[in-house]
Amino acid sequence: MTATLGSRTRRKKAQKEIAQLISKKIVPPIVALVLFLAVWQLLCSTLKSNLPGPIETFSETWDPFIIQPFFDNGGNDKGLGWQLLNSLGRVGLGFSLSAFVGIFLGMFIGSNQLFYNAVDPLFQVLRTVPPLAWLPISLAAFQQANPSAIFVIFITSIWPILINTTVGVQQLPQDYRNVARVLKLRGSKYFFKILFPATVPYIFTGLRIGIGLSWLAIVAAEMLVGGVGIGSFIWDAYNTTTETNLSEIILALIYVGLVGLMLDKLVALVAKKIVPQEQKN
Repeated sequence: MTATLGSRTRRKKAQKEIAQLISKKIVPPIVALVLFLAVWQLLCSTLKSNLPGPIETFSETWDPFIIQPFFDNGGNDKGLGWQLLNSLGRVGLGFSLSAFVGIFLGMFIGSNQLFYNAVDPLFQVLRTVPPLAWLPISLAAFQQANPSAIFVIFITSIWPILINTTVGVQQLPQDYRNVARVLKLRGSKYFFKILFPATVPYIFTGLRIGIGLSWLAIVAAEMLVGGVGIGSFIWDAYNTTTETNLSEIILALIYVGLVGLMLDKLVALVAKKIVPQEQKN
């Protein structure tokens, strides 16, 4: 009898939690999305504008861009699935390089005050340079579009990773340093047992900002370097603008936003699994 009552209590508790989750986390975004689509459709219907509403956008792009995202007619005439995968490949490579270099340099710079004083002004100047301003330099250096776009990703995303890692090292609590002295931890033991674990929250803050900047930069870079990629797709559609092409551009922008959201959530999920609970507050 007691077991049955306990089971019912747990079931009711679970149902209550699910109901709260739906009412607080699922219903509000759906309502906001419906209102946004309604306003969008209303504005495009009442104002003298060439922009398509949501109904026109999805009806004009349903075949082939929505139901056949991986069609391939050769050359650059590919579905949005292939365009996004090519862009993600460039972002993955450029972001991985920036993460490796940024974390390594950040650890070194944060641990060496003299070196930090020497390079910090230079880094503060370079990090304010807009991403696309690096594109002519990268094209001149690499002579090819693909490595140039990857370099733009690298140079755009490295700064938040580098700076946050440096700050994390500099903010290492004195108690941690004292423990390291007492236990005589040096070299790799000090790095893996004291320094790196304490810096991980700062590193993931930089990584989360960096992945967002990477995705922003690749779309802009691909508009100029061409080839297969979501940025190139948007630019090519704009250069041959028709009402149907405007719908394709809007659909591509929706996909760009959704992929950017997923990348951010992915880094946040990894951080949630790795960063110790006591370091999250």
